[in-house]
Formats: sequence, structure tokens, C-alpha cells
Amino acid sequence: MATVEDFYKLRDTEDYFRFFNIDFDQSLINVKRFHMMKEYGTLIKKGIGTITDENKLLEFLKFSLLRVYGDYKNGHAPSAADVWNMYETGKLEGCSSCGTTGTSTGGSCGC
Repeated sequence: MATVEDFYKLRDTEDYFRFFNIDFDQSLINVKRFHMMKEYGTLIKKGIGTITDENKLLEFLKFSLLRVYGDYKNGHAPSAADVWNMYETGKLEGCSSCGTTGTSTGGSCGC
């Protein structure tokens, strides 16, 4: 049986999908992995500290991945302005909505 400790050992995007036995489109992952994983990280940070039961936490982590993946599979994308500003300013760790600490200040991309 998978554990939260096993989850924390995962490194590649595909490993997260395999861990939860979620089918995925490799071509979508190849193109959107950066934004999907940033959004996933933001989403799980909001709930990870509040769930103490390991089974419920694993369910939350799986549901969060399904939600983010579903959004991108259905056409969600960060705004072009945010992506452009990342390259223009050289600030590749986040979008133009992010603060210098890497925390979100209310941007639409979820980073």
C-alpha cells in the first residue's frame, strides 16, 4: 500500500500519475508539466497541513492531481501575459503575479 512517505519520494511528473494509478496523456505532460506541477504544488499546500489522517491525505493528493490534470486536459492555460513576462524579466521561478519570495499574490496561474 502506498504511503505519504512514498509520495514525498516522487520526483518526476509521470511518477505522481503512476503512484495514484491515473492514466495520462504523455504529450500533454510533455508540454504542460511545469505549469501543471506548479499549480499542483500550490493546491496541495493549501490543504496538506490540515489533514492528519494518512488515507484522507492520500485521497486529497490524488484528487488535487486529478483536478489540475483535468483543468489542463480541458484547455486551461496560464495567461499569455504571465508567460511572456516570465521570459521578458528573466524571472523563471514564477509568473508576473508572484512576489520575489515565490509566493502567490493572487495571480491566475496558481504559482
